[in-house]
Amino acid sequence: MPQTGRGHGYLRRAGRPRSAEADRAILDATRAALVELGWGKLSMGDVAARAGVAKTTLYRRWPSKNELVVDAVAALLDEIQLPDLGSLRADVEGVVQQFAALLDRPETKTALMAVVAESTRDPELRRRIRETIVEPQKRLVVRGRARAQERGELPPDTSDPGAAIDLIFDVIAGAVVHRTLVSGEPVDGDWAGRFTALLLDGLAALA
Repeated sequence: MPQTGRGHGYLRRAGRPRSAEADRAILDATRAALVELGWGKLSMGDVAARAGVAKTTLYRRWPSKNELVVDAVAALLDEIQLPDLGSLRADVEGVVQQFAALLDRPETKTALMAVVAESTRDPELRRRIRETIVEPQKRLVVRGRARAQERGELPPDTSDPGAAIDLIFDVIAGAVVHRTLVSGEPVDGDWAGRFTALLLDGLAALA
């Protein structure tokens, strides 16, 4: 699984050396348990048993179920890569279809919906989602925007680009999550193309 060096909880804690193999087994087991049991019945003991590790090993890495599930989701989203398809339009379509395909996988769908639902009652969990999932994924927008500027497809920044990056991410992620997880509709090449046209050219492009 590709890593982005973004500092997940399970990568940043100091202490004894970590086993990447054990971490992968634990995160895989967490997602499998969520699909089978749901958030309410998921237990740290069950995850440890599925992963073939001691409960003490699991708790050293993740002190709580909340932290564990957020990192299990974040590790999946790390699989999304920014393609270089020659143009901003093609790059956006590629990322949109990658993201939708990932969300369509049972383990991603179940884990993400479970942790978001739980976060509505837990401000600390919302904060962790922002820091561990949302903010690191904005790297795709940063890279894609910079690449488009190098190609001359977008003008250079004249001020702090942070607000624009936040808005672009919200629009893309929000649309794909809603289409895939809320509406349950497919994100195929045609939809990705029409969405990208709307994003880049505005409402007039759909007339």
